[in-house]
Order: sequence, then structure tokens, then C-alpha cells
Amino acid sequence: MPSTRGGLLSRAAGAVCVAALLASCSGGDDGAAAPATSTFSTARSASPTRTAPTAPTAPVPPTAGPSSSAPAPTGVGVPTDAELAAARKDVSRLPTERLAAQLIVGFYDGSSPDAAARAISGDHLGGVILFPGNVPSSASLVSGLRSGAERAQQAMRADGRDWPAIVSVDQEGGPVARLGAPVTELPSGMAYGAADDPALATRVAHGIGEELRALGMTMVFSPDADVTIGAQDPTIGVRSPGSDPQRVARTATAQARGYAQAGVVPVAKHFPGHGSVTTDSHIGLPRQRASLDALRGRDLVPFQALVRDGAPAVMSAHIVLDALDAGAPSTMSRPVLTGLLRQQLGFKGLIVTDALQMGAVDQRYGSGRGAVQAVAAGADVLLMPADPGASVTALTKAVASGQLTRDRLVESAARIVATMRRAGSAQQPPASAVGAHHADALALARASVTQISGPCGAAAVTGGVRISGGTQADRSRFGAAARRAGLRVGSGTTVRLLGGGAYNAGTGESSGSQGGTGRVMVGLDTPYALRGGPAGATRIAAYGRTPETFQAVVEVLTGKRKATGRLPVAVGRWKAGSGC
Repeated sequence: MPSTRGGLLSRAAGAVCVAALLASCSGGDDGAAAPATSTFSTARSASPTRTAPTAPTAPVPPTAGPSSSAPAPTGVGVPTDAELAAARKDVSRLPTERLAAQLIVGFYDGSSPDAAARAISGDHLGGVILFPGNVPSSASLVSGLRSGAERAQQAMRADGRDWPAIVSVDQEGGPVARLGAPVTELPSGMAYGAADDPALATRVAHGIGEELRALGMTMVFSPDADVTIGAQDPTIGVRSPGSDPQRVARTATAQARGYAQAGVVPVAKHFPGHGSVTTDSHIGLPRQRASLDALRGRDLVPFQALVRDGAPAVMSAHIVLDALDAGAPSTMSRPVLTGLLRQQLGFKGLIVTDALQMGAVDQRYGSGRGAVQAVAAGADVLLMPADPGASVTALTKAVASGQLTRDRLVESAARIVATMRRAGSAQQPPASAVGAHHADALALARASVTQISGPCGAAAVTGGVRISGGTQADRSRFGAAARRAGLRVGSGTTVRLLGGGAYNAGTGESSGSQGGTGRVMVGLDTPYALRGGPAGATRIAAYGRTPETFQAVVEVLTGKRKATGRLPVAVGRWKAGSGC
């Protein structure tokens, strides 16, 4: 979950900035296990060149790794042995310093078409990540990003690298979406969890994946596979599909399939799970004190499902996992990344660090030591070190001193190149694909909107509405949806919009929503504020603020449609799974 800070990528830049699959998992009968046949094409990668760590004291039972004889891919998957071998041969020709730079995905300044290209060619980076400051205005967003991405790819070729650059973005939907209009706006992860419809999740992810691919993106930092503990979760909140590991596994796996089928690399996050810790890793170092047995039945379930289904990439979290390594955050821990994720869960794809300039790691390790320790732990992609030049220098010196082997850098670079070649082989959709999936957004909104009190299917609003709460933009969007439904706006039944609890990363605040009461209450983010209010109130959980979300809410309030979503988390006296 990279922060929104930007910075120069020059070398002199300063520091800124599923239960059945796990033998001892507990769970119900709703089947989180991924299908035996992978949607992705997968293969075993070469064994690590460095000595394996001491096995975890309470290991997750190993699973069979993906097969190198998998059928032809329908999208981006884990590379085959042959693809890895070809990539290894190519990257082995790079000098060690250039090899180290290939592992880095950096942030950059400016929104001009040449900005990303300058970052890649200037520091020989493996790719870039976009933030709002890199995105042109809506009028020129499509042409600007398409042009910028193409120039970034040209910069790679001019630099002597005949493989695609990583051009990446955080575009989960909801509060974490760096690209605005005309890109189709989607609700948050909890909306997918409330709908609990894998086919729909795949369809929606495929659609937004096509839009990202049309813009030149080759990697998306989504889906969120964190299992939230509820209002005590200060960082993930509404981004999580819910508190049920089975539901989160179904949802995240389905989303990853959709992205990959569209030709963009999905990066599932944040391993080994950020939804059950109460410290925000943007500003502090979270410590996961749960036993490995407890994690087998909760946090690890979605990641095991993703691995089994052949997901191509996983992002690590800056969380200390006491059960395996009490001395380092997971991003820097070989027992966690190599011992648990690779050896025990059987993951063969890309391991991407969370942003290395986040407070949890940058304050303790810095760009140089942090890069070396992350690679030693098993990471492949080093995301957003505060000073990329310092990271390259440190990695080069580590090879020279024997702290790292050159083969270790080759291993990660080859995995990156082979994966990106798969993404690069996908045909880029036309510019017209951008903004072409509003029907999918409406389908998700209708499937997810949840009513937890009040007569189901009956009209809670007739004639007109008074709108209170929320932001000015919320009230404007709700009012527009109400008018389209034939309601007066300004008089009639009061509808109170309850915001908050959307995304508090970096603020140190909890995910609890703002309070409020009313006869009709609509929770726009996390649904926790709905626990208050009169006993007979109509309570609606929306999990988003998109125009389509407000349309779906109005349809329920006017009795046109019955809410079909189910609570993905407990809210007061309403248990997870509650709904009409």
C-alpha cells in the first residue's frame, strides 16, 4: 500500500518521503478452496541459489507446486521453466549494477509524457509506479498515459532491454484508486465481499484490467487479500473483502483471474495479512502476535488459495510475524518470504515488497540496507525505495562482498522479465476501452448493497428526500441518483449518509466510521456506524461512493430492488452474513 509521497528518481535523491488447502485450518462449508485446474499458466521456477533458511518451527503443510506442463495461458501467470531459462540468459548479460537496478520499481515526478521514460532510462530501473501527481487531467488522461507508457517502453528498449517495463498503479477501487475519470470508478473491496459472487468479481476485474491495459499499465497492485478483524483494523478497513477467510479467498482469487486474463499482472496483498494487526505500517512497525495455527485459519487462507490458483505476484507486508521471525518485518524476513511463502505455501511467482519508503522499514533500514535485506529474504521487486541510487549501490556492494550472490539477483531479475514478457504479449485494447465498464460497476453495486434492518423490499422513501451527512460530493451524487429515480430533493424523508472508515493509512486513526442517527441510514464506507440509531431504522451498507453505488442504494430505498448483499463483517448486533 504505497503512500502518496512523490520524489525524484535521480541517483542523488535523498530519503523521502483457503481452509481446505491448509491441513489444520478451521472453516465452514462454503468452500474457499480454489479449483484444481488453474486459470493461470504456471510452472516451477528454479530453486533459489542461496542456502535455505532453517524451517519454520510450526510450518504450514506444503502443497503441490504448479506444474510446468500447464496448458497455454489465458492471461498472465507464473512463467514456465523454459520462459525463466530464456529470461535468465538475457539478464545474465547485465552488469551487476544494472542487474540490481532492474529489481527496482520507483516513483517519479511530473505528468509529462516523458516523465516515466526519464526515470527508467536515467537510473535503468525495472519500472515505475504512478501516483495522482503523475496523472494528467481527465481531459488528457487517456492520451497522456498511453503516450507516457509507450515512451517508458521505448526507454527500456533504448536501454538495451528487450522486455517490457513495469508500469504500475494502485487501482483497487474505493478509496485506493489513483486513476480518476474517465476510468470506470469502482467501489471498495468490501463491495466484492458483500456480493460474494466470484464470477462477477472476475468480470469486473477483467473490465478494469482492460482499461488499465489500454492506458499502458502492465501491473496493478490489487486485489486486497487481507482478512480484516473489523473496526480495530486501522489500515485496511473497507479495502478488505471481509472478516471471513473463505469469502476473502474466493473474492481475491476471482479478482486476480480477471486482471490476469486482461493481460495485466495482479499483485495480491499484503502477505502474510495486514487486516488483523492494529498498527499502521505507514507510520509504525506492526507486530503480529498470533500463532501460526491461528494464521492458518485466518490470514493465510486467501494467500494459499491464490498460490494454488496460480496467481503471478504477491506483495509482502511490513509486519513482524512473531511466530516465525520476531526480529524483522516480513519484507525483510527470509523465514517468512522464502520459508513460509515459497517453500511451505509453494509460491513460484513474483514477490513484490510493499513500499520501502514507508515508516515501518525506511526509518529502521534505509534504502541501502533495506534493499539488501529484502532481496536476501526472497523479494524480487523492490517497490519505491526512498533513494533508488542508494539501493543499487548497496546491492552491488553486497554482491562484491559476498553478502549476496550475483545469481540471487539474476534469479529475481529473470522472474521479473519472464512475467513481464507474458504481460507484454497481451494485445493492448483501444483507447475506447477506458470508461467502458459502467455496466459492470452497476452490477457490482446492485449485488453488494446490503440492508440489515427495516422491511426488506419495501419502500423506505417515497416522494422526496432530505439528504444529510456525508461530503458535498456524496450529497450531490445521492441527489442526482434520487432525481433520476423521480424523487424530490430537499424535502421528504431524511436520509443520513455516514462516511469514514474508508482508508486511514498513514493517519494513525482507526477504521471506525463517523457516528450519526436517522430513520434511514446509509453507510458509505465501512458499515460500522450503522450499529447506532433507532431500533426501527432502515440501515443500508453501500461500501462505496460511485454514481452506480448511489443508484443501487436509491433503487433499494424506493423499493424498486431488494438488497441482495450480505454483511462481510459484523456490525454491532448484526453478524457477518446478515442481510435481506
